[in-house]
Amino acid sequence: MTGGRDDRPSDRFGRQALTEQPERPGDHGGSTNLVEQPGWRRLLTAARRSLERTGGRLDATVTLAAPTDDERLVIIGITGTHRSATASRLSVRLAEVDEHLRAAHGLGLADVLTASAPLRNRPADLKREAVARDAVLAVAHDGRHASTTWYAEWLDGLRRDGTLTRVVRTGLPFQDVVRVLDALPAADEPMPVFADRVLDDTKALTEGPLRGLVLRAVAAWQQTALPVDGERERALWESVGLVPDDLASQVLVLNVPATGGLVGRWLTEATQAGVPTRVTLHQLRLAPLTLTCDEVFVCENPAVLRAATAALGAQVPPLVCTEGVPSVAVHTLLRAASRAAVIRWRNDFDWTGVRLTAAALQRYPRAVPWRMTAADYLPAAGTGTALLGTPVGTPWDESLGESMRRTGRAVMEERLLDQLIADLRTAGAG
Repeated sequence: MTGGRDDRPSDRFGRQALTEQPERPGDHGGSTNLVEQPGWRRLLTAARRSLERTGGRLDATVTLAAPTDDERLVIIGITGTHRSATASRLSVRLAEVDEHLRAAHGLGLADVLTASAPLRNRPADLKREAVARDAVLAVAHDGRHASTTWYAEWLDGLRRDGTLTRVVRTGLPFQDVVRVLDALPAADEPMPVFADRVLDDTKALTEGPLRGLVLRAVAAWQQTALPVDGERERALWESVGLVPDDLASQVLVLNVPATGGLVGRWLTEATQAGVPTRVTLHQLRLAPLTLTCDEVFVCENPAVLRAATAALGAQVPPLVCTEGVPSVAVHTLLRAASRAAVIRWRNDFDWTGVRLTAAALQRYPRAVPWRMTAADYLPAAGTGTALLGTPVGTPWDESLGESMRRTGRAVMEERLLDQLIADLRTAGAG
């Protein structure tokens, strides 16, 4: 006999575990401190993860790896079953934890956990997010560009990388993104004016997450990578008719005579001297400008213009350099020539270059390709760099696109420099 004392392991350890939490049954205040007690901390953290993952179900089991002695004693107290001090893993059913807490503290497991922080219901959250994503996609599919390939690729990218979920979670008004895209391309409009007209917020496209989503869509539209610097970003905005800064938008020209205000005089004097010059969009808008020439050559790379200056000087016919994607300043200048002058346009032989050439030929009725045929491409394509990006059509010479796909090589303008200078010399002499 032991004098009425019950030394069964389960009872002895059960009483020891309860001694470490001295709150009396019904003492609700003490239960909120369990999450800070060494024996309970990891157990309640695991219980929280399980309840949040399952939406509050108590029929799951949680396991503690490498349990401490405090944790072992707590689990013995909950289950009433002895657990060896050498056990490497201990498991307990959440229903048992809940029952133990109700008996000891008058509060269930969920009540104890929510006392320190709200319990999430992840299945319900996921369902709400799915419904919200569907609503966002419904808005997107009503957009003006919804039938285009680039728009579908943009949306698919937002889904795949989790951006759409982040949009839902942050509550970003996605309809504003669609409203902006629906209003593009713009007519060479200052960005703050456009943003105010479309979204009643002059800064909507200069800062914040909406700007990033629109810029990503425009990059997909123009089949180019997201810009990594301010100059490339400006060019991307201008590709859809938005002008972030009319002083940053420039055009590099050589021997382009013009009439019309101060800029007309500058251009004419520079032509007489054979000196390249840059003109900003702001300057081009000071007064109506007219180019007094019947032919304008357009190249992509400054190296062509520089070589022409060195070789021919004032004898170079009117030459405009786009320096990549044509800026609004480029188009503003060329509009002053397009009614009367033939525009001889070229770009690099890569997919971006032929796309820009196709766009120019469509934009300017009197534009014609300059050295942009398969006959110009093939002799230089043997050792060109790899041709990257999405293939596009070359409607002015279908064999060019076929040749580029077949060889898989890009050819930069510099490879054709001798032929281009020869063309300019002939045109200048005429």
